[in-house]
Amino acid sequence: MNLFTLKLTAQKPSTQKPLISLAFSVLMTTLLISETAQAASANDRLEQEVDKQAKQLMAQYQITGMAFGIIIDGQSYFYNYGLSNKQRNQPVSENTIFELGSVSKTFAATLASYSELNGTLSLDDTADKYIPYLKNSTIGSKKLISLGTYSAGGLPLQVPEEIENNKELLQYYKSWQPKFSVDSTRLYSNASIGLFGYISALSMHGDYTKLIENTVLPSLKMTNTFVDVPADKMENYAFGYNSAGEPIRVNPGILDAEAYGIKSTSADMTRFMAANMGLVTVDSPMQQALENNRKGYYRTKYFTQGLAWEMYPLPTTLERLVEGNSTETILQPQQIQMNEPPTPVLDDVWVNKTGATNGFGAYIAYIPTKRTGIVILANKNYPNTERVKVAYTILDRALNGRALSK
Repeated sequence: MNLFTLKLTAQKPSTQKPLISLAFSVLMTTLLISETAQAASANDRLEQEVDKQAKQLMAQYQITGMAFGIIIDGQSYFYNYGLSNKQRNQPVSENTIFELGSVSKTFAATLASYSELNGTLSLDDTADKYIPYLKNSTIGSKKLISLGTYSAGGLPLQVPEEIENNKELLQYYKSWQPKFSVDSTRLYSNASIGLFGYISALSMHGDYTKLIENTVLPSLKMTNTFVDVPADKMENYAFGYNSAGEPIRVNPGILDAEAYGIKSTSADMTRFMAANMGLVTVDSPMQQALENNRKGYYRTKYFTQGLAWEMYPLPTTLERLVEGNSTETILQPQQIQMNEPPTPVLDDVWVNKTGATNGFGAYIAYIPTKRTGIVILANKNYPNTERVKVAYTILDRALNGRALSK
């Protein structure tokens, strides 16, 4: 019998309970202090790492302003650096509106998945079902899922510059001829997923921009995200800066809203990331649409292709992430292996999407099973691979070296 037990048994019954209560209280207070100190230390480490990475990036690539939204085990953090507008000396905040570039494609995917759940389209439908003008054309016979995953046969990165209206656009599609057999090759394409988003809106008998701004975004409670930034929000809309340091913003273009035209804040995009991981409550059909975007349709050398999202099954490596997001992988044809049927919704994966316009660079990456992710927005376009390295370094530090482990 130890000394502590002897002392307890030596006491009168009336004094045992206070002594035990006091010991329990001291123990719980000690544990609470320890947990609080550990949490504060972890938060300090996260902030120090973000500060380090942001300052290095901004110095190396002459980035005027950056916003980080980070989720660690379900908890959100925001860090802001530099200016959104040099002329007005306006600092970046989590409410600064940045251009998302191709991260916009994740919203086109969401609208398509939502419309499929509502029964207005099937991803196995062909394009000519919704655009009769395309009947008896090569592209008219392509399934929507092939358009949405860049595997319809080699549509180009951009819609040709000479096309100025929808009539000319449909004439272009009707005359288009593939370079590859369907579902054999991935060639990243605004023209492909842009048509996919356009058809999704047609299936709902609506305009794409209005459906995004009046249906998708309100359902996700993203109140500062827009295709067309309204007048009363323009003061929060950052200027991007080109390689010469000149202020610029994206110009309107054919299928821009569907492929690269959405603008948002780090606060809204962090909420979007949380919704994709099921960490916030959204309408059930919209939640299911978000999850369905993570079905795996085919495999490339580096990742599994979902709807807009690229997914790296864990465990993986930083080298694989960097190669998968490299300019070569994006711009060059990639051989693919179809998943028949598509894999179920993937959670134990690193999910990511890059995006850029001439004056902005964006990156979002999250790991559903770890309830962790990162949004990086900048008003300068800089290399995708640098975004990946920074995101990985920050999350790996926060997860104590477990970012890419199972």
